[in-house]
This record gives sequence, structure tokens and C-alpha cells, in this order.
Amino acid sequence: MAKARPKDNSQTTTRDEPEPFVPISGRALAQGTAVIEAQLKMLPSGPGVYRMLNAKGDALYVGKARSLKKRVATYTQVHRLSNRLRRMVAETASLEVISTQSEVEALLLESNLIKRLTPRYNLSLRDDKSFPYILITGDHAAPQIVKHRGAHNRPGDYYGPFASAGAVNNTITALQRAFLLRSCSDNVFATRTRPCLQYQIKRCSGPCVGRINAEDYSRLVDEAREFLAGRSREVQQRLAADMQAKSDALEFEAAARLRDRIRAFAHIQSHQAINVAGLDEADVIAAHQAGGQTCIQVFFFRAGSNYGNRAYFPSHDKELGLGAVLAAFIGQFYDNKEPPKLVLASHAPDERALLQEALTTKAGRTVHLDVPRRGGKRDLVKQALVNAREALARRLSENASQRRLLEGVAAAFGLEGAPERIEVYDNSHISGRNAYGAMIVAGPDGFIKGAYRKFAIANPNAAQPGDDYAMMREVLTRRFSRALKEDPERERGTWPDLALIDGGAGQLSVACEVFAELGITDVAVVGIAKGPERDAGRERFFVPGREPFSLEPKDPVLYFLQRLRDEAHRFAIGAHRAKRSRQIAQSPLDEIPGIGARRKRALLLHFGSARAVARAGVTDLQSVEGISEAVAKKIHGHFNPQG
Repeated sequence: MAKARPKDNSQTTTRDEPEPFVPISGRALAQGTAVIEAQLKMLPSGPGVYRMLNAKGDALYVGKARSLKKRVATYTQVHRLSNRLRRMVAETASLEVISTQSEVEALLLESNLIKRLTPRYNLSLRDDKSFPYILITGDHAAPQIVKHRGAHNRPGDYYGPFASAGAVNNTITALQRAFLLRSCSDNVFATRTRPCLQYQIKRCSGPCVGRINAEDYSRLVDEAREFLAGRSREVQQRLAADMQAKSDALEFEAAARLRDRIRAFAHIQSHQAINVAGLDEADVIAAHQAGGQTCIQVFFFRAGSNYGNRAYFPSHDKELGLGAVLAAFIGQFYDNKEPPKLVLASHAPDERALLQEALTTKAGRTVHLDVPRRGGKRDLVKQALVNAREALARRLSENASQRRLLEGVAAAFGLEGAPERIEVYDNSHISGRNAYGAMIVAGPDGFIKGAYRKFAIANPNAAQPGDDYAMMREVLTRRFSRALKEDPERERGTWPDLALIDGGAGQLSVACEVFAELGITDVAVVGIAKGPERDAGRERFFVPGREPFSLEPKDPVLYFLQRLRDEAHRFAIGAHRAKRSRQIAQSPLDEIPGIGARRKRALLLHFGSARAVARAGVTDLQSVEGISEAVAKKIHGHFNPQG
């Protein structure tokens, strides 16, 4: 039986999945140093960005420098480098540089390239999600309040960012109660003939059907804008005065409506308001390190309100301190986001002045990067630090639980050590059609979704339709043939310790045959099959050289293995369904050269279906707008090649 390789976890990595310890070859280190030395004579002495590339041309490391020649020269002094950078030099096969006008421009370009290329030896944030905003539209007579992501192309006023879609949705709901603004689309607004449910539950003033005139609705919009811009006190005082005036005039129904709006208004304030002198627009960034990992909490404050927070766990080498981690994080975080006027950090990031200048350049206005030591701003940073510390403790606890499960897997299958990388394989098809194989990956940090792979089955009917054994053979052969070609020495941490096959003795036999043909002896392989009547909890496991066995129904290891199998099943079915959906959406007309979307639409509108188009004669085809005689003959010839 194949055994899992023992691991030495003393080596750190910038990726989510742990890497095995790999001794640095003196020969490789000398070759990498020679590559860098050969480039030194041609490097400019001005600012710029450099990229270390491996033999395949993939970026290993991206850095910026005030002087490219001096900075790159430090990599030739290998005795002064950390073990991480020595490994990087050993893998370097070529070097590319980009000169810039200033060091600030180099810093901005470096952050952009790191996010785009995700080099192996850089800190990796891997957060490309845009934050949601609240938009009060400006292209309609009755402005709408909506959640917005992406570029600010639509006319109107944007407020944010908010930490999550949930925070935006909750705020919009509260704003609807306080200011009665519509959230419906312009098309729905134009076609309404009577008030909708939002009007009935007092979340809209009904401008679509004239329940409020344009002047009064405009006043509500202005009040909402004032509130979101931070002038909430004035709005609240005005509403209170209006309510008192209505009450004095014995207009109690109108006064009650204003009272409900004031209550909704107060509810928003109680959840979002802060009272820090001089703090109007700021991001608070706090970092905490433990166990070789870092948690960074980012709190968003806009217009004197807390717009929520989000936790980040950037991948980085354990050697990096908080100053280096914060500097890299801030540079990448604001690469695709506009920085606020003030950024408060828990610790001073490396090259703080340069980073502040880069943020100012990106924003087109002054941005201050401060590390407060006292007062209300320091209290906010402390609050963020508490959140970072607690979030990291939860993550480390989860990792410890995951480690215990992996140790349980090793005990169940007789492995020499807890597997650092498990790959699970499954197939999905309907009678052999749209067949896909799937591979999912899991490790000490949970699912490694960036390593998932799907395999379009090239010849699923080689034996007979729906031959699962042939499909599994193709998937495993392709996966491990490529692994042998790209990483024969198992140096990159991309080889599994355990291959878990969805299936019984037959699928396991296929996997063992593939491994034998490829000469692979250091990957454990196990089959997992559902029990009688496919009941979850009665799975049977097939291990080479052992009788099939089951685990106790309530064993946490069994639940863990079920989750792995179900994730592979979900991923395989998703690939299959996506392929089937694309196939369903296709039309025989798509196969005809020169028939674009407009002609295709005209043909289908005229004839009703692609089948009717196929039966039509040349004269009938010419009667369709946009179809000339030559095009009609081409279409007819496509469907009637013999005629």
C-alpha cells in the first residue's frame, strides 16, 4: 500500500497550502545568482519595479526600488538573505524590470503587479472584490436608493464603502423607513398603476402613483443625502420640529408618520453613530500576529458612521513582521479602491511616508496615514485590534481542529503521517454526454479552492456510454502525467499525500493501475463508496491490501471525509451543468460562418425555429431582412450539403 510522505513543517510558504521542506541546492543557488549578476550591468540606476521569473516564465517575486541596480545587487549577496529569498534566488531563471518616473509610481505599480500575478514569494492578499455602496440616483425625476457595486458610472451620489452586502441592505431598509425613498427600478416605476407592498409597509412614499408630489419627494431625497453626508443632527432637529408643528395643528396622523420616521432615524444612529472629534472619513486598519499568521481587521467610517468591518488573513512568510505585512497589505488593498482622507493603523507600516505619498497620488488629494497613540482615534484602533486578535484565535482554533481530523484520516487509512494535501476525484455526466471529471483539494487550512481542477472528458465513449472507469482513468492519467512532467522532484507542494476516489473497488483498481503505469509509489489512494441504498453514514472505504471497512456512524473523521466527497461531487456537477447549459443555449445557426447575432435573431423571428430555417429554400431565406442572395445560399448549403 502506498504511504503518505512524512513532512517537515519547518519551512514556511507564501501560499495557503503548506509546502514540504526542500533543501536549497547549492548548484541551483549559484545558477540563480549568476542570472542576476549577468543582468546587473544592464540595469538602470533609477527607480522601478523588478520581477524574478522561474524557468516557465512565472513570477516568483515582484519588488520595487529607488535604485534598481543597487536593490537587485543585494540578491547576489546570498549569505545575507533570508532562507525564503535564497530559495527564490535558486529558482530564478530570468529577470525583468520596468523603469518608473518616481519611487511612488514604482510602489503603485508593484502593488498592482503583485495582485495580478500573485507571485509565490510575495505577501498575497487575493481580494479582488469591490465593496458595495449606497447610490441615490441622479438620472430620474424621482431618485431611487439602491445598492451599487463596481465603477461609479451612473449619475447620482455614492455613499460608502460598506464592509458587506448585508450592511448595505440593512442600512437601505432603515433609510427607506426613515426617508421613504423608492428602491424599485425605473421600468417598474414607469408601469405601476397602484401602490406596491413597499408603500403598504411604510417603506416608500409612493411617487410612482402620485401619493406624494414631486416637491415633497425631492425634500425627502435631500434629507437622505444630508444624513448620509454626515449632517444628521440638522435633519433630526428639522423632523422633530415638523412633528411638533403637526401635533400642534391637530394633524395627528401626519405627526404619527413623522414620529415613525424619527424612530427609524434613531435606530440607524444607534447602530452606526460614533463620536470621535475630527473623524469624518477614515479606515481603521489593525493587525495582530500569532502562530505564524496575521489577521488584519479593516473598519470603515464615513460621515461619522460605522459602515462595518472585514477580516483578512493574507498569505505571507513567517519571517515578515507587522510593519512589512501592513505595508504590503495597504499597498494591495487600495490598488483597486479609493483611499479615504485618513487611514489609521495599529502599527507603523514600513516606508510609511512613501506609502502615504502613494495613497495621496492615487486619490488625487491629501491622504494621511497615522498611527494614533492616544485619544478617541487610538480607542478605535484598540477596538479593531481586539477584533483582529479574536478573529485570529478562531482561525487558529479551526486549523487545530482540522489538524486533528487529518491525523484521524491518517489513523483510519494507515498513513505514516497526517496528509498535508488531499485530492478528491469524481465524475459527472448523463449517459456519457457532457462528461466532466473534477478534482478538489483540501489541507490543514481547509479547502484550497485555487487548486481545484476540472477535466473535460476527451473521449468518454471509448468503451461504452457512461463508462466511469474509463473516465476516471483519463482524469488520473492526465493529472499525474502532468505532475510528473512539471514537478518530478515533488518540490512545489502540488503532489497529494492522499488521493480519495469517489467509488468502490472498481474505481480503486483503475487508480492503482494508473499509478503503476506511471511509476507512482508515494501517493496513498483510497476509494469511498456509499453504503447499501446509497445511505450517507454507511460509507465503505477501499484501501489496497485491506478488506473494505466502515467507520463509526458518528465518527468526526467520517463526517470530514463525507464533506470532502460531497465537495468533489458538487464541483463535478457544477462543471457538467455549466457545459450542458452552454450546449442548450447553442443553435445550429451558430455554426454558419457570417451569421451573427442580428441575422440569427432575424431568421428565428421570421421562421420561428432553427429547424424551420433548415427546411427553408433560398427564396424564402432571401425574404428575411438582412439576408442577401449570397448569404441565403450559404445558409441553404450548410443545411443541405448534397443539394
